Amino acid sequence: MEKRTSIFTNGMIWFGVAISVSEIVCGIEIGEAAKLENIWFPLILGHVLGGVMLYFVGLIGARVRVNAMETTASTFGKYGSKFFAFLNLLQLIGWIAVLNAQGAMALAGLKLPISFPLTCVLLAVLIAAWVFVGLRKTAKITTVVMGLLAVLLVVLTAKLFGVEPASGAASHAAAQFGFWTIFEISIAMPLSWLPVISDYTKDVEKPVAATAVSAGAYTLASLWMYFIGLQIAGLGVGTDIAQAILLAGIGIPGIIIVALSTVTTNFLAANSAGESAKAIYGKLNPKVAGVVVCCLSTILAIWGIVDHYISFLYLIAAVFAPMAAVLLVSYFFVKEHLEQKGFWIWNLIAWAAGFAVYEIAVNTGVEFIGPTILAVVVSAALAFAAKLKK
Repeated sequence: MEKRTSIFTNGMIWFGVAISVSEIVCGIEIGEAAKLENIWFPLILGHVLGGVMLYFVGLIGARVRVNAMETTASTFGKYGSKFFAFLNLLQLIGWIAVLNAQGAMALAGLKLPISFPLTCVLLAVLIAAWVFVGLRKTAKITTVVMGLLAVLLVVLTAKLFGVEPASGAASHAAAQFGFWTIFEISIAMPLSWLPVISDYTKDVEKPVAATAVSAGAYTLASLWMYFIGLQIAGLGVGTDIAQAILLAGIGIPGIIIVALSTVTTNFLAANSAGESAKAIYGKLNPKVAGVVVCCLSTILAIWGIVDHYISFLYLIAAVFAPMAAVLLVSYFFVKEHLEQKGFWIWNLIAWAAGFAVYEIAVNTGVEFIGPTILAVVVSAALAFAAKLKK
């Protein structure tokens, strides 16, 4: 009998996914460019809506027992599935590179006697080794690591409350973030994991409960990371997380937080990159592909991809928010449409329309609604229209 993962294990996995330097940096970006009283509603709303989408997308994988990109075959057909698997593979290579670079930059700020490129390489080696061993063989170790990380983060959060802001830290940037900008930066993080979550929910014992705990654990932990970022934003150290850790006076535990958070998050991303590679070409070994992805990501990290971080988040949302909208509508509401010949062409058109709307909204500065919600509504409406054509 195939071994399934427990509710607790999945909760710990997705708690660990959210604990990353990237999430903290997003909180800092928001905290430096918006007034505190204007932050909370769009920040929480973005996380909640993103978490809801994460749950329903993950539930599909849990029910049909296939990986994330293979779930899209029922909606976009064989070739559409491979298309999204390819896009997901590319975004995961970039995403791992961003996370690796941010982790290495934070560690460099702690004055360790190793260079930035070497730090990137060492982090990649740890991640590649974990991927090659596999999640199931390291489940207990993963749980212990997440527990340690949670304790260290509680200490960091408490310590940050006692740090005095630097001179001039209270002033805000001239360009203030509005409601929808905060919302977009907030929802972008859970959306970035939409094409990944089913890689892990496909193996759960209890689909509904385990998926709910996974999405809930991620959402709460992500909000926590943004909150830490908001705390750091008030210290006047910019995105220098290492400096904030030093000001908090936690030294070596701070180094452990940065290293573990980078490795735990990137392990899940690299593992899923291997699954996407397998969805493109079934004979590929996902573990070997995951290791290759770690190597490619390290090159990008050293090259300087982190400079394009926020733009990269927007691109991920533009691709995968409308994809998820079409997938959810097709799976839960328009199943009979999937029996029609050439159904996948219509669904790809629905996705393309959402993608185009998102890009137009971002580039024209639409302010009455966020580009993510606009893209999701357009793609979902077109996908549902297939039901009305019958």
